[in-house]
Amino acid sequence: MTTPSVPHAGAMRLLDRVAAHDADSIACTATSHRDPSNPLRRNGMLPAVCGVEYALQAMAAHGALTGDGDAQPPGYLASLRGVEMAVERLDDIAADLQVEARALSRAARGFVYTFTLAAGDRILLSGQAAIIIPEAPPETP
Repeated sequence: MTTPSVPHAGAMRLLDRVAAHDADSIACTATSHRDPSNPLRRNGMLPAVCGVEYALQAMAAHGALTGDGDAQPPGYLASLRGVEMAVERLDDIAADLQVEARALSRAARGFVYTFTLAAGDRILLSGQAAIIIPEAPPETP
């Protein structure tokens, strides 16, 4: 399918492509977890918790694909719930990442999704995220 439309540029665009999507869910793939220049790496490794950012980008891509097609405006992570990590790091995962997100609640200024990151049949990270999209600041004359 397509490269996802997210409010990120350059190396911070972590997802490679959208494999499938419908009104409620999205499935993406990523290889950037193996890239030594991944901007989320610290001390030579990519901690598993960085997988949350992959999921957030999948959510943003889903919003663009099910909305008007434009990248969603940047939002704020309001909460994470039930996050489970089966690994300590992502950079040593040889397989491509499969990033899936499913909308539980969507409104004009926020949404809640469940998410999973997997490699093959192995779930690496899962949880639920709530995002708030701030209102645009007033235009100055």
